[in-house]
Amino acid sequence: MTSLPREAPETRLGLVIDLDTCVGCQACVVHCKEWNTGGYPGPLSDLMPYGPKPMGAWLNRVHGFEAGEGADGRTVHFPKSCLHCEDAACVTVCPTGASFKRQADGIVLVEESKCIGCGLCAWACPYGAREMDPVDKVMKKCTLCVDRIYNENLPEEDRVPACVATCPASARHFGDFADPESDVSRLVAARGGYDLMPEMGYKPTNKYLPPRERAPAREERLPDIAPEGGFLGWVDRMLTAMG
Repeated sequence: MTSLPREAPETRLGLVIDLDTCVGCQACVVHCKEWNTGGYPGPLSDLMPYGPKPMGAWLNRVHGFEAGEGADGRTVHFPKSCLHCEDAACVTVCPTGASFKRQADGIVLVEESKCIGCGLCAWACPYGAREMDPVDKVMKKCTLCVDRIYNENLPEEDRVPACVATCPASARHFGDFADPESDVSRLVAARGGYDLMPEMGYKPTNKYLPPRERAPAREERLPDIAPEGGFLGWVDRMLTAMG
């Protein structure tokens, strides 16, 4: 078995995901797939992508859920990827040491040359963050785009994970949770960011910001614009005025 580092990393890189802002557009999913197909540690394969039963490896997915009922209901889009846990169960169960947590920044990675495809890490992960590549027969997972965030050939503003760089709603944020003054730490403190399934005890680095409370539904009124003849009367007068 592989043991985790005893000392917490001085840097804890991870994501804050705003569930109030995410619109479920799937841009982060597509850019993650595109970047990691040609990046570290190797391509993400697809089998029969246009057939009746497509298969492939994806490191990031967005699920949609209906919350509430009636006028108070809403759709919540829930992005899911590796949470880079402080006490990562996937690391402790790996029999070959292929899964490991970096001491320098807390990122959990897979050394594919050591992976035997046993699937124990996928069984151990309660978040469903690992996927077996159907072609390479090794486990793949989010790397926080280590080949982007440390790439000095990229402009500094682009040294963030692909999912963060492409989010049109700015629902995803990247930074150092070990720094209490970082943007991600301040977001978590201000918005009550929380761990996913904290009862499991794995202490995920990534945090979620909860959806904000919605204002109660109000009955629409039109007396100010349609005092005579109701709404249809108002429309008729507007059309007449327009000639």
